[in-house]
Amino acid sequence: MICMITADLIIPDLKATSKKQAFRTIADALVPVIGGSPEFLFDALMARERIGSTGIGGGVAIPHVKLGHIDRIYGALVRLETPVDYDAIDGEPVDLIFMMLVPEDSKTTQHLKVLARISRFLKDNETCSGIRGTCQQEKIAELLTEWARNQAA
Repeated sequence: MICMITADLIIPDLKATSKKQAFRTIADALVPVIGGSPEFLFDALMARERIGSTGIGGGVAIPHVKLGHIDRIYGALVRLETPVDYDAIDGEPVDLIFMMLVPEDSKTTQHLKVLARISRFLKDNETCSGIRGTCQQEKIAELLTEWARNQAA
């Protein structure tokens, strides 16, 4: 399930000074891959955050939205150059964002299974340290692949 990420959906050194700016920049970067408009994606992300923060603690956030124009689940992994205030549950700033984009007609159980797997991935301290320690897209992709391989074993 984590393999829904491709290298073009890894942003290893995003510059942002706020959650809002991060979302806007991420939306601009993802639309060429997933289609749609950056404004629509940005608005969807902001609407989701108004429901409650997706900052799960430990410098990690997992924003997730359903979109009508996509036909599969996409994941984007973003490493922020500098942590931003995110209203996370632990009150700490966020520097790792794993964004999950789900088709609007997706079954909720599938969505929740993927979300749980992403959460396990991002609670792995060794993996997060590895992501935080590099600005190379390829290295982050290797860390994702390695983690998925270890989970399957």
